[in-house]
Amino acid sequence: MCALNDVNRPVCVFDSGIGGLNLLYACAKMCPEINFMYFADNYNVPYGSLSEKRVKALVHDIFDEIASYNPLAVVVACNTVTALCISDLRARYNFPILGIQPAIKQAVRTAGDCLVLATPATVSSPSFKALCNAYGQGRVKAVACPSLASYIEDNIFDYPDIKISGLLPAASPSSVVLGCTHYVFAAKSISEAYSCATFDGILGTADHLRKILKNLQCFSVKKRIIQFKRGDNAKNQKIFNMLLSNLNK
Repeated sequence: MCALNDVNRPVCVFDSGIGGLNLLYACAKMCPEINFMYFADNYNVPYGSLSEKRVKALVHDIFDEIASYNPLAVVVACNTVTALCISDLRARYNFPILGIQPAIKQAVRTAGDCLVLATPATVSSPSFKALCNAYGQGRVKAVACPSLASYIEDNIFDYPDIKISGLLPAASPSSVVLGCTHYVFAAKSISEAYSCATFDGILGTADHLRKILKNLQCFSVKKRIIQFKRGDNAKNQKIFNMLLSNLNK
């Protein structure tokens, strides 16, 4: 249980770029009494095409800064960082750290065969392979998309009509799992390209955060604050405000 003076400590959300804004939006909607800080590394995006050593160096540097804010919890909104770093981060820091994973279990249970689109680092990671083995039932095809995240990052102001069909692999899946939070911004185009539903881990992760905070009893009655602390703050805040304009609709 949190002490009375803890209720205004922030929840920090971290992503390599704009992709995590989708998760920040979902968390803000589910947890309206919580202060948030968003940390990004837009100038090094996409993490999914970097070496594991380089990703870990970047992430540990940013998490040392995050730790200085004494967060209630940290949400890792990057599938690549979850796949490569989540165990190390949990061992290194004493606050709750939530990761996001591709929604394979939900897709297979709902639609059967699924195509997972993800970054090269995610697709090749042992944690992703374990996830497929645990929940895929042999019905998962995973394809690495080296350029998709950076393309969406560079063309985000075309949202919600980001045209990415030329960057997608040929397939006829029953469903598509968006294994990178950047891809959620292009969900409409991806769904149209494959004529099927898309799945992501956004709402599940946000709900997990809500449950953790409820157990900690850390909700505040004060008006919350959302801050942007790292990366291209002007860009990130502009995109988030675009999402936030729909918050009460």
